[in-house]
Amino acid sequence: MAAALLRRVAATFRPPLPGFRAHASQSSNANLKTFQIYRWNPENLKKPEMKSYTVDLKECGPMVLDALFLIKSQLDATLTFRRSCREGICGSCAMNIDGCNGLACLTKIESGSSVTMITPLPHMFVIKDLVVDMTNFYNQYKSIEPWLKRKTATKDGKEVLQSKKDREKLEGMYECILCACCSTSCPSYWWNPESYLGPAALLHANRWIMDSRDEYTKERLDAICDEFKLYRCHTILNCARACPKGLNPGKQINNIKKLEAKSV
Repeated sequence: MAAALLRRVAATFRPPLPGFRAHASQSSNANLKTFQIYRWNPENLKKPEMKSYTVDLKECGPMVLDALFLIKSQLDATLTFRRSCREGICGSCAMNIDGCNGLACLTKIESGSSVTMITPLPHMFVIKDLVVDMTNFYNQYKSIEPWLKRKTATKDGKEVLQSKKDREKLEGMYECILCACCSTSCPSYWWNPESYLGPAALLHANRWIMDSRDEYTKERLDAICDEFKLYRCHTILNCARACPKGLNPGKQINNIKKLEAKSV
């Protein structure tokens, strides 16, 4: 009986410092990944640099934005980037991830590689770190007058009705969130940022041109159909590949060109 009791006690015995053993095991099972992030602060005289941060992927969510949150909260509070909805709706966290434009909140962390490179949207003036100046981009969007324009007043002040068939013509355009991923992936926009409207603005221009409730179709076409605003598009279609919402701005630009050709 005494021997059996001793064997039972020995089987349930735990070695000392269990916390240390658990910590060592957790460390050995860490899933580490390095993020190389573009850093530049206009307040100092240092040149831009790529700074590396090592993150345990078990401590953060699956998206690139989750890793950026972890880096900012635990490793470097000076890291600057835009973010808001975390659901691919606002377009704030647009950046270049491993050479491709996208939204950090919708881009999964690549598990097959040990390093992920994050830089600002290409060919844009950098304000700080991953934040770029969107002034020109928004001004171009404003220039296409993205609102309903009518020449005749509505009856009794009621809304202008639209058929289901006419509503379907707006599919693939109204979903744009103005993240600028498409425009900043377009070589024509890189070389003509102030004269070429770019994929995003032209997509929205076509959205209002195709709206059956709008009565300024000809005026809208005349305003954008010139050598630079519209015809700098060479149908490279980087815009379609970069769009995080799966839209095809190149298709909408081609539609504007067809409508212009018919009106001549």
